[in-house]
Amino acid sequence: MARFAGPPATRRRKTTTPVVAILKPTQPEFRRMRVEDLDAVAALETVAYEFPWSRAIFADCLRAGYDCVVLSDGSALVGYGVLSCAAGEAHVLNVCVAPLLHGKGCGRRIVRRLIDIARWQRAERVYLEVRPSNPRAIGLYESIGFNEFGRRPNYYPAKKGREDAIVMAMELLAGE
Repeated sequence: MARFAGPPATRRRKTTTPVVAILKPTQPEFRRMRVEDLDAVAALETVAYEFPWSRAIFADCLRAGYDCVVLSDGSALVGYGVLSCAAGEAHVLNVCVAPLLHGKGCGRRIVRRLIDIARWQRAERVYLEVRPSNPRAIGLYESIGFNEFGRRPNYYPAKKGREDAIVMAMELLAGE
């Protein structure tokens, strides 16, 4: 007795393995910061920092031609970075990641992108300042290859006056 009725072309085979669509979550991507990003950038800065840069400072960075990048997942701003390059040196001026995404690798991606931009601009070294009260950022920068270079006294505003800055530097070797 035949198991299926009808000619072989119309027989249906039982499938035992379901077909599963594999969807990857949207990976945030870099792009240049634009004037239309300034409100979102300033809003994120205000949420992330106790003493935030103003929208006008970011607008000035764009006008000055600094390398300003945003990390976006298409619907929301994940973070951003600002880099100044001149005379063979680069200076990381600002790095920010949405607080809910801290510890997810976004800060590392932003800093590495800024370092890549510095290399493309033929910088020989990159500098940055960081608060001594921010051990997470210090650890990130050290893990990427930055070393403490010096201190700037009373550099940052703080709740009780001012806070020093740790100045960190990273040498960029030719041909890297």
